[in-house]
Amino acid sequence: MKYLKQFLIILAVSLMGEILKAVLPLPIPASIYGMVLMFIFLLTGVIKLSQVRETGRFLIEIMPVMFIPAGVGLMSSWNVLEPVLLPVSVITVITIFTVMGATGLISQAIIRRSAKEGK
Repeated sequence: MKYLKQFLIILAVSLMGEILKAVLPLPIPASIYGMVLMFIFLLTGVIKLSQVRETGRFLIEIMPVMFIPAGVGLMSSWNVLEPVLLPVSVITVITIFTVMGATGLISQAIIRRSAKEGK
């Protein structure tokens, strides 16, 4: 019963994200709205971590299974994707390295700022 309650809390927050997606005219996926809402709720204490911890861990453990339908969809759409495979691959590699670099620079800046404040 505990898992059902935790899963319903997560689903309720996801539903709020879907509602925000329908109401706001921004090009942001509903899942992002839901994650931001969950973060805010956890940060403010509206939802306690203990209220969703076990189900969250379970969902993270089974996450690889969720990629199977997407992989099958890519395989079944191969004839459509084949002409654009090279540009998409190049863009993907460039994006990966850009995000890695930006993340590293931001992390270093935060660490340096924390070290200065700690002195």
